[in-house]
Amino acid sequence: MSITGTVTHAAAGLRGFDVNATVSASVAQQFKAAGYAYCIRYVPFGTVEDPDLTAAEAGGILAAGLALMPVQHVRYPGWLPSGALGTQYGQAAVQYLQGIGFPAGVNVWCDMECVGTVPQQDAIDYCNSWYAAVAAGGYVPGLYVGYEPGMTDPQIYDLRFTHYWAAYNANSSVPTRGYQLVQSPQSTHIAGMSYDDDVTCTDKLGGTALWLAAS
Repeated sequence: MSITGTVTHAAAGLRGFDVNATVSASVAQQFKAAGYAYCIRYVPFGTVEDPDLTAAEAGGILAAGLALMPVQHVRYPGWLPSGALGTQYGQAAVQYLQGIGFPAGVNVWCDMECVGTVPQQDAIDYCNSWYAAVAAGGYVPGLYVGYEPGMTDPQIYDLRFTHYWAAYNANSSVPTRGYQLVQSPQSTHIAGMSYDDDVTCTDKLGGTALWLAAS
């Protein structure tokens, strides 16, 4: 099953949500009716788990009128990044997305948070290697900057990424560029789901997120 849609730039000021749970077609319709414009769903870095995005789920989300972007799961707090691991996880994201028929050209987000005690260069190498693997697969890499990303603010800006998403608890900024998505604390008021609110932004260099919208 392939996922069909149109890759478009996200306008600023639109409300969306990211969630680590399956979004059924009926739930997607409830979010749309509540004023949400897009959904961000998870894909694996290793073993596939039940809540991970599927082609059927993506079709229901898009049919409800919500745009869609994928983000890859992150390991437990204290994990240790490296260049080799970035390549491995980036390739895993590409393989999974291509396997469910997700079109190229969309932002795929790397979750960078709760990094253990490693040299900053290891975190830099992880991010840039992940970027290279995802870009080689035809997707547009983006970086979710969470709490303790393992790098300084200037180092984050100097990465290969040009798309950045701020976690609700981010303790870093992206000098010169800023963010294209900003997350807010968890909400639970639609369909009993635990999720986080997000809002789109145009960054300081005019950049915006790229998502898949219904054709």
